[in-house]
Amino acid sequence: MIAFIKDAYIVFVKDLKIEWRTRNTSGHVLPFAFFVLVFFGFTFNSSQTVLEQATPGLIWMVVLFVTIVAAENSLRLETENEAVRLLLTGGVLPAAIFVGKVGSVVLQLLFVELVLVPGAVVFYASDVESLPLVVAASAGATIGLATVGCLLSTVVVGVKARRTVLPILFMPLVSPVLVAATRAFGDAFGVFAVNGWSWTGLLALFAVVNLIVGAMMYSQLLEDI
Repeated sequence: MIAFIKDAYIVFVKDLKIEWRTRNTSGHVLPFAFFVLVFFGFTFNSSQTVLEQATPGLIWMVVLFVTIVAAENSLRLETENEAVRLLLTGGVLPAAIFVGKVGSVVLQLLFVELVLVPGAVVFYASDVESLPLVVAASAGATIGLATVGCLLSTVVVGVKARRTVLPILFMPLVSPVLVAATRAFGDAFGVFAVNGWSWTGLLALFAVVNLIVGAMMYSQLLEDI
């Protein structure tokens, strides 16, 4: 177990260093997120009610885009340089590689969410009525999205049109996560009359199941690269 955690941590740190040097995710995503916030703010400026109701879904649609970009980049660079083969040759377990990559993508997504949520509060004059619910829902949904993204990026890594195929495969599989996250955020922002904690519990279930299934399947997927 200690060796597994150490290997996962090594992959996690390695991926973050690659992102820090290349800015593949942050360099494209943060300007996009800012543009979306400003654009929708001007578009629905005449209707504060519509803007408030759209905020939870808008946040998670942007996070969905970030997940696709981050997951695709997390494996593409390594397969081009055969870094994954070197990790496997060095005795790193496929499940540890998967957990490390998921952790890296999760951190990148949380960073974007840390910008999006305060941005929505400032630009849209929204009120966060339950910060613990926002934090809990963000954690569950982010892990759920990252696990599916990392799995599918491995499936399509050898496909020439992977940037087109990945979103097509990704969106149907994560639609339950998006619905649950939007509902939980709607309750946290006070715009939906739902029990946000029940939806957050569903997000936690998705996250745990996806993480376990992904760790079990990753070995077979890496063999096909």
